[in-house]
Amino acid sequence: MEQQYMTTLLEAYKRGYEKRYKGKEDAPEMKEHYFKVKDDLPRVQVVLGFLWGIVPAGQCQTLLDVGSGRGVFLFPLLRDFPDLEVTSLDILPHRVELLQCLQDGGIANLHPLQADICTWDAPAKSFDVVTMLEVMEHIPDTEAVVRNAIRLARNYVIVSVPSKPDDNPEHIHLFTNEDLTELFMKNGCRKVKFMSVTDHRVMVAHVKR
Repeated sequence: MEQQYMTTLLEAYKRGYEKRYKGKEDAPEMKEHYFKVKDDLPRVQVVLGFLWGIVPAGQCQTLLDVGSGRGVFLFPLLRDFPDLEVTSLDILPHRVELLQCLQDGGIANLHPLQADICTWDAPAKSFDVVTMLEVMEHIPDTEAVVRNAIRLARNYVIVSVPSKPDDNPEHIHLFTNEDLTELFMKNGCRKVKFMSVTDHRVMVAHVKR
């Protein structure tokens, strides 16, 4: 059976790749497989479902996605919300360069940046929603990441983290619901709610205005 792709994103990526790397001997390998159509992960489905409830209501016109990585959440987000202004933040330059190919190829609502969420000094309340899916368990200074994410958000911060130990050596924290509630409430949220996803915690934090 022939593999299906997210056609709009793949074609933009290929156009942007050609613009950025044509004739360069040190060009990175093309990553077309990132754009294969596959079932969205349960945690991604849950977050997209929440966004479907607030985007049409005007509560999310700008979104910051922290740690966009290989696009596991970002690409379905761009697929489902082609008019949403999305800023993607990652600390790894090769991840950012791949997303810049998408932007260069015509995905004008995507704005990739290389920065550390713990120290990024964008103006407060710059985004309606901040998403951090599978990010917090990697970051040593959890207070800093939570504090800055809340500072940057006007309405919501959405987080997913593993709910049980795993064998990933890059996972340095394991959060309970109580841990996340305390972190977000003491740093400026007025309420939090959790959604059930197998092996993960998905939390929506409502930011104080």
